Amino acid sequence: MLERRKPIWVKEAIDKVMEHKKRGEVETVSIHDCDERYLASPLIADHDVPPFDRSPYDGFALRARDTKNASREHPLLFEVIDEIGAGQVTLKQLGSMEAVRIMTGAQIPEGADCVIMLELVNERNENGRKLIEIKRQLQPGDNLSFQGEDAQKGTELIGKGVQINPGIKALLATFGYSRVKVGKKPTIGIIATGSELLGPEDELEPGKIRDSNGYMLQSQVLRTGALYKRYENCADDLETLYHALKTALEECDIVITTGGVSVGDFDYMPEIYKRLGAKLLFNKIAMRPGSVTSCAEINGQLLFGLSGNPSACYVGFEFFVKPYIRYWMHSELPYNRFVTGELKADFPKPNPFSRFIRGKLSYEEGKIFAEPVGLDKSGVVTSIAWADCLIVLPGGTRGYQKGDQADIILLEDRQGSGVPWQEKKLSKL
Repeated sequence: MLERRKPIWVKEAIDKVMEHKKRGEVETVSIHDCDERYLASPLIADHDVPPFDRSPYDGFALRARDTKNASREHPLLFEVIDEIGAGQVTLKQLGSMEAVRIMTGAQIPEGADCVIMLELVNERNENGRKLIEIKRQLQPGDNLSFQGEDAQKGTELIGKGVQINPGIKALLATFGYSRVKVGKKPTIGIIATGSELLGPEDELEPGKIRDSNGYMLQSQVLRTGALYKRYENCADDLETLYHALKTALEECDIVITTGGVSVGDFDYMPEIYKRLGAKLLFNKIAMRPGSVTSCAEINGQLLFGLSGNPSACYVGFEFFVKPYIRYWMHSELPYNRFVTGELKADFPKPNPFSRFIRGKLSYEEGKIFAEPVGLDKSGVVTSIAWADCLIVLPGGTRGYQKGDQADIILLEDRQGSGVPWQEKKLSKL
C-alpha cells in the first residue's frame, strides 16, 4: 500500500527547516583567504579616513585669503617654496603669497587651507624662483579632502553577517584587518541514489542515465560558500543506502540525498529515516517541481532528501538547503531575493500547487520582465543552465497570461534577503 502524504506550504517547509538553524563556528582567516566569506564580527574603523587633510588633485596648496584680489585681468604671482608627493610631508610653513606643489593624496602643508588644480595655473621661472600665476579667487576648503570625511575612528562600517566583496576587502585592508573573523564553512555530504546512474565518463547503456544531480549539487554548495564531500552513487539497495547515509552523518555537518524520496517500491529514504531514528519534518510540499522534497532531523543534524528529477532537485536546494547553509556561515540575509515583474509568455495550464518556472530576466524601460527558458518539466536539465530566476505562478484554478504580474525569485543575486518568499494562500491545500 502506497504512503499517503499531506503537502504543506512552501513557507511552512522553509520555517520548519529554519527552526533548526544554527550558527557555525567562527574562525580567523588571512585577508588573502576571506573572499565571499561572511563577517562574524562588525568591521570597525581604527582611524579616521582620510587620516589627515589631503589633496584630491595634482595642484598647488596655498592660503585662500591671498587670492582675494585675483582675477583674469589681474593675475597674482605665488612663489612655489616646496614640492611634495603622496606619502611625503613638507617641513615648511606657508607664508603670504607662497604655494607648495602637491600631488594627489598628499597631506596639506601647515598654513594652507585650499588647493588650486594644476591645469588652472600658469607656471614660470624668474631669476631661479618658481612662480605660479593665479587668475581666480579661492575659498577656504576648496579642493580639500578633510580628515575623517570618509570614515571616523570607532565607526561601525560593515555589520556582521555581510558577505565580503571586493569593496569590503578594500575596507579590511584600509583598517588593518590582516586577519578576519568569519563563519566557518560547513561540509555538506552529497549522496546520489539510483541503480540507473552512470558517471560522466561512462558510455550510455539501455535504461541508464548519467548522474547530473550530484554534480549540480556540488556547484550549488560551492556557490553558497560551503564545502562538499561526495559519496559513491548508491544503487537502490536499502543496506547500501543506510550505511552510506550513516557514514555521511558522521563525517559531515549536513547531508543531502537526491532520489529515493518518492513512494515507489525502490524509494528507501523514508525507511532509512526510521532506522536512523530521524525526526521527519516534512515529506511533501505544495510546489511544482519538487513536491516530494523531504527533510529530517537527527541529533541536531539535518538530512535533506531532494528529488531525483534535476529541476526539482535544483529548486529544492535553492528554497530549503541554501538558506540553512548561508545562516550557518553567519549570513544575515540567507534567502533568495525576490521582486515583482511582468510575464512575457502565456501559461494557460492551471495547477493546484504553486509552480516555479525556470526563467530569464530582462529589463525594458525601467520595468522587469521574465520569460521561461526550455521545457517546464521536473525532469528537464537543460533549462537550468539558462535560468537566472524562478517565475512564480501561484496555485489555483486558472492559468496566467502574458502581461500578468508575478513574483520573480532571483537565482544569481548575491545580496540575499532577510525574509523568504511566501505564497499568497488563496485556497486550501
